[in-house]
Amino acid sequence: MATFHARDRSSAVLQSGRAEVWEVLTDAALIARMTPYVTRIDVEGDRWTWRMATLPVLGTSVAPTFTEVMDLEPMSRIRFTHDPDRPDEMTSVMGTYELADHDGGGTSVSIDLQIACDLPLPGLARPAVERVMAGVVKHMGAVFSRNLLQHLGEEAA
Repeated sequence: MATFHARDRSSAVLQSGRAEVWEVLTDAALIARMTPYVTRIDVEGDRWTWRMATLPVLGTSVAPTFTEVMDLEPMSRIRFTHDPDRPDEMTSVMGTYELADHDGGGTSVSIDLQIACDLPLPGLARPAVERVMAGVVKHMGAVFSRNLLQHLGEEAA
């Protein structure tokens, strides 16, 4: 068993106001519908448990479930860290969404997230596994972004 990592950092300027963007980013059911591979997100207070479809990774497959503690600073920041009460989960995600007014109007949105996944694979597989993970994360982000723009009634750039 080895731990593998992926990271995604991105930013965009949306035409929509902060309140509209905030509403989407704090709606777990909507995020689950807009994000590929996410089958649902269960919410209990400040804990969001993400349930994902089965993903193939170098001859093995995983169906990640991970619980995040959500720290919401209304209209400006969403921090998420893996729930320390869930050490049994093989996947964890931590990161931050930041929202700010953009000088030209609209909302600047940035995300920085880091994923760690324990897999029954040797550490020697790290380069290949992390390449696959990075590709999956990039695809998830691209589809989520496209769906977010569509939901907000904006056109993709």
